[in-house]
Amino acid sequence: MTDLELALHLADVADAITADRFRARDLAVDRKPDRTPVTDADLAVEDAVREVLAERRPDDVVAGEERGGTAGPGRAWVLDPIDGTKNFLRGVPAWATLIALVDGGRPVVGVISAPALGKRWWAASGAGAWASVAGGEPERISVSGVREISDAYVSTTHLGTWSQHHSRESYLRLVDACWENRAFGDFWQHCLVAEGAIDLAAEPIVNPWDVAAVQVLVEEAGGRFTDLSGAARYDRGSALSSNGQLHETALGLLG
Repeated sequence: MTDLELALHLADVADAITADRFRARDLAVDRKPDRTPVTDADLAVEDAVREVLAERRPDDVVAGEERGGTAGPGRAWVLDPIDGTKNFLRGVPAWATLIALVDGGRPVVGVISAPALGKRWWAASGAGAWASVAGGEPERISVSGVREISDAYVSTTHLGTWSQHHSRESYLRLVDACWENRAFGDFWQHCLVAEGAIDLAAEPIVNPWDVAAVQVLVEEAGGRFTDLSGAARYDRGSALSSNGQLHETALGLLG
């Protein structure tokens, strides 16, 4: 089984758990020390994925949002069992499991599975970016061809985080320069960039597990992924996805 095949299998394992617990009346919710929510489904998914990886890739490191671990210089699986937990616990269908394989500090495989949306995206270095709807035939995806910032569609996760972690004014400067803006949030906005539905997704604060799978997806779709300083890293605490043609302009506006 190739690494991509394994990542897709892990997404199947995760989907079986999350689909069953989504909108469950007995869903257990707790708060972590940083005040972000965690559900019993988050923990069950990460534990199940780790169990499979222990069997199939026993020599690889595993770093997950809920159970910890750090990606070092070698091979590491970086997991977000449920990205968009606030949506998940409120019954909003925009959430996903994110699975990435990082090798030598760079994501080389990424799978993003959103069963409540009926959508899955995946990519591997040199193999392109792909998506399928409701388990249907895979379709190769690519970023948009928008060249002017005045024609661009931009998204973020939460406007309030810009005040706390970067600059609210800088994000509004980008918004004012663009044609349209929304807050699709979390994984979804980056997937929308990868498939060409929108052109930019910017976040002033992210964790490595939030965007490791995103980086390889966007890059394999022909786009560009960096932190807000322009470094092509998933682990620098911020994120900007674009179709590539608008990237430098967006970085400049974000300051």
